[in-house]
Amino acid sequence: MPTVTVELEEGEKTFETTSGTRLVLALEDNGIDISHRCGGFAHCTTCRCKVLEGEPDQMTEAEQERLEQDEELGNFRLSCQIKVDHDLVVRPLMRVKDMGWDDAGDRPQDQITPEPVWTVSPLSSTSS
Repeated sequence: MPTVTVELEEGEKTFETTSGTRLVLALEDNGIDISHRCGGFAHCTTCRCKVLEGEPDQMTEAEQERLEQDEELGNFRLSCQIKVDHDLVVRPLMRVKDMGWDDAGDRPQDQITPEPVWTVSPLSSTSS
């Protein structure tokens, strides 16, 4: 089982998750108040996180298009579009408590939405 280490302003939290779990759900299910206002469809970018170690080799086309559209590619990743299949160290960038919202948004589905079309991530070490 992959290990996710989360860097938070109040300290570090580490947990294991089932391989293939969406990062946004792994975070939420382990007590991290990650935002996901669009419900995990790569529309709103509120589930943004910084991958500090273990940058995934793949990215969905939906994530890449959204980040390029907002000129944010390389600044952060969308946790709703990442499958945890290896150890990661991440920092959530938009948490419910920081935004002053009552809730994170609709719970994302277990599977990545929209239906993922995978591409080599321009951020991974294998793409250089």
